[in-house]
Amino acid sequence: MRYDLVIFDNDGVLVDSEPISNAILAGYLTELGHPTTFEDSLRDYMGAAVHRVHDLVRERTGQELPPDFDEAFHARVFAAFARDLQPIKGAVEVLEALVAEGVPYCVASSGTHERIRIGHRKTGLDSWFEEEWIFSAEDVGRGKPAPDLFLHAARSMGADPARCAVVEDSPLGVQAAVAAGMDVYGFTSMMPGDRLAGATGLFGEMTDVLRYLL
Repeated sequence: MRYDLVIFDNDGVLVDSEPISNAILAGYLTELGHPTTFEDSLRDYMGAAVHRVHDLVRERTGQELPPDFDEAFHARVFAAFARDLQPIKGAVEVLEALVAEGVPYCVASSGTHERIRIGHRKTGLDSWFEEEWIFSAEDVGRGKPAPDLFLHAARSMGADPARCAVVEDSPLGVQAAVAAGMDVYGFTSMMPGDRLAGATGLFGEMTDVLRYLL
């Protein structure tokens, strides 16, 4: 099927931010007395909005994270992005192919608008996304795995959810796309395919997704 809209996740799909941000998150939570490994962070928080961190810590310990947790965490992440962030290999080639074929696309991320834009400016992807093609969990009441963000993106772009394809790399993102009634293709660069249950298809190199999209 030729899709009317391709919706990209951002972290781990367009920019190589997941190793950076999850290492920082694990370290910061451990500092605060909530021992967390990098693998723990990937399992529990990859693909999620930051409110999930608060929710799980509260659920597991009965404690609240500091009031400035989000600000301090983002400051650490953005500093690391400025040093180390790179685009995902093949992401630009995929965007070029979609443009050449006239297939609309957008980004729908659990990250904040600030995080998305900082990452895109650092990696040069800002030239590929108009302002109105960028959607964040900040725009809706619930982040992934709820379908709200993907449905909001489709509605804003004038596309039928049933004719949308989502490109994701996290279990929460795949669940959100399935709940939205969209096809979803799972990128297995950091997460094994068996953790992306429900995906319409799987691929290991970013440019391989084009066999599903075009």
